[in-house]
Amino acid sequence: MANRILSVGSTFPEFKKTSVVSLEKGNEFYDITSEDHKNAEKWMVMFWWPKDFTFVCPTEIAEFGKHVEDFADRDTMLIGASTDSEFVHLAWRKNHDDLRDLQFPMLADTSKSLAEELGILEANEKIAYRVTYIVDPQGIIRWVSVNDLSVGRNVDEVIRVLDALQTDELCPCNWVKGEATLA
Repeated sequence: MANRILSVGSTFPEFKKTSVVSLEKGNEFYDITSEDHKNAEKWMVMFWWPKDFTFVCPTEIAEFGKHVEDFADRDTMLIGASTDSEFVHLAWRKNHDDLRDLQFPMLADTSKSLAEELGILEANEKIAYRVTYIVDPQGIIRWVSVNDLSVGRNVDEVIRVLDALQTDELCPCNWVKGEATLA
C-alpha cells in the first residue's frame, strides 16, 4: 500500500467522531466534528499517535497537554487522535497519571475512516503514523508533519509553525514569535 497523505492546500476531510473529554461519569464522551473549529472560527491542530498503552505516545500526549493553554491563546482547538476506541482512550486516561487531567479531546477513529482518508495508515498494522495537521479556520490544511512510528514529535515546533502561519507573512528559517518577519 502506498501512502498518499493529504497535504498542504487540501481541505481537511469531513468527520464526526466520538472523543473522550472527561473522566467524570456520564460526561466522558463527546462527538466532535470537522465543523466545530470552523463554526468557532478557530484553527485546529490534530495530532495522531499509533496506539494507546504504548511508550512513546504518552510522552507526546502529555507534552501537548502541558501546552493546551498555548494553543487556546492562539485561538486553536487541539485534538489528539488514534484508531483506538473511545473506551480504550478512557481506560488509558484512567490508568496513566500523565493523561488523567488532559484538557483536550482524544478522538477515536475506530473505523479508521478518517485516518484512511488522510492517508496516514501504516501498511501492515493499519495504525496511524505520528502525524500532525495544522488546519486554518476555513478547513484548509496549512501544515503537515509525519514521523515514523518510533520517533516522537516536538510540540514547541508545532507551536512555532502555528505562530508563523497565523502571521500570514513571510517567516524566515528558525523564526519565532516576536521576531521580525520578511513581509
